[in-house]
Amino acid sequence: MKIIESAGNTKMLCGFVPEGGNKILGFGKIKIPRAASQALADMKGKMGVTSVVYAPGSKYPRMLLAGLGDEVKEDTVRFVSGKIAQKAVELGVKEFSIVSPDDESASRIVEGVSMSLYRFDRFKSKQGKALPECTVVVAGRAARVAKNACAVADGVEFTRNTANMPPNECTPAVLADLAKKISKKNKIKCTVVTKSELKRRGFGGITAVGQGSGNSPRLIIMEYEGGKSGDNPTVLVGKAVTFDTGGISIKPSEKMDEMKFDKCGGCTVLGILKTASEMKIGINLVGIVPAVENMPGGDSYRPGDIIRLYSKKTAEIMNTDAEGRLILADALSYGESHYNPRAIIDFATLTGACIVALGNNVAGMVSNSTEEAARIMDASRRTSEQVWELPLNQDYMDMIKSDVADMKNIGIGRAAGTITAAAFLKNAIEKTPWVHIDIAGVAWTQAGTKEKPYNPKGATGFGVRLIMDYLQNL
Repeated sequence: MKIIESAGNTKMLCGFVPEGGNKILGFGKIKIPRAASQALADMKGKMGVTSVVYAPGSKYPRMLLAGLGDEVKEDTVRFVSGKIAQKAVELGVKEFSIVSPDDESASRIVEGVSMSLYRFDRFKSKQGKALPECTVVVAGRAARVAKNACAVADGVEFTRNTANMPPNECTPAVLADLAKKISKKNKIKCTVVTKSELKRRGFGGITAVGQGSGNSPRLIIMEYEGGKSGDNPTVLVGKAVTFDTGGISIKPSEKMDEMKFDKCGGCTVLGILKTASEMKIGINLVGIVPAVENMPGGDSYRPGDIIRLYSKKTAEIMNTDAEGRLILADALSYGESHYNPRAIIDFATLTGACIVALGNNVAGMVSNSTEEAARIMDASRRTSEQVWELPLNQDYMDMIKSDVADMKNIGIGRAAGTITAAAFLKNAIEKTPWVHIDIAGVAWTQAGTKEKPYNPKGATGFGVRLIMDYLQNL
């Protein structure tokens, strides 16, 4: 994507029209053909409605006008920009330009176009037609905003590509190798802890979940120093179950193929570290990704087992399909004890209960810090990656008490499943401000996902834009 400060020659010039308006926002001195005036009157600026104007012989022989509607919300420009990109593909143009009406819109245009033009076809024998090139026309300081948005959109694309990988092509070892490549290119320190060392160092949760698979587990640790030496880092933790059968407590076969997306939390963390380092954001970050494959087998962990986590606390296993909280608990304890972080944020496709509670368009959030939760909510409003906070009090903590261990890995029946999973994670945190984000409903497009042009089928990359906004506003 190109960022320029004046509209030059282009195959198709695109602009936004407010509802009831008779002008194209941001066009200023750009002379529009007479045909555009009639198009403005016909489309009336209705939300998402597009109109193609042909004016042979003029400087801009083809223009695309897109309606913004009567109420421009946080997501409107992003959504409509995606519609423009889809129309450009439909028309078969090789390139098109969009005029940004203001500084604030520049980043949303970049995100809407980039994410709408995304496709995952690397495993198809015949590649699709080449996608059109987009140029965003900005003014003044909006150029820098737009270029930063390009970096964030690239991070989303990377996250989607990794999350969409099939389980036979993306094992824990492959994910670790990918993290090493990112780190080498972007000057991030990367450490990968393998099976024998995980067991020796007391990562009981990761070891137990991963021991049933021939693809052994990994713990990926990425350290980015963009801030001052000695500044406490923000630690990001992401669940990466590269495939989840449920283990001995095996899942039903229906939709089990979607369990390749159980690594989305870890993919989000990798995408954030990649983006933050490329943007040279001025803070210290640590990304921790426990990567396992949860399989049934002769060496699998079992219901009834009691395992000792990295924190030295013990967990009674009631269901081997509640595995994500076990590997996250190890990673959270390690992150807190080794880095003394200013805050910890974890991402996980953790519970189906979150979809029951909030559907497929809002992520669940549980936190021990009012301040950090408020920062995440502010970022959520700006990026339109929606998050809703759920409570966590002692009553929920009591629901995971065990008669024979410090805790058990599921609560009582089906009640409050998202919160009791978070309660398990809370046991891994001693004092650090912590935010847990359950992305089970939003990490990939599902039956109840709202249709948006910038969320094509498959992994959404949820969380990259949210946390990059959060980090830039610290």
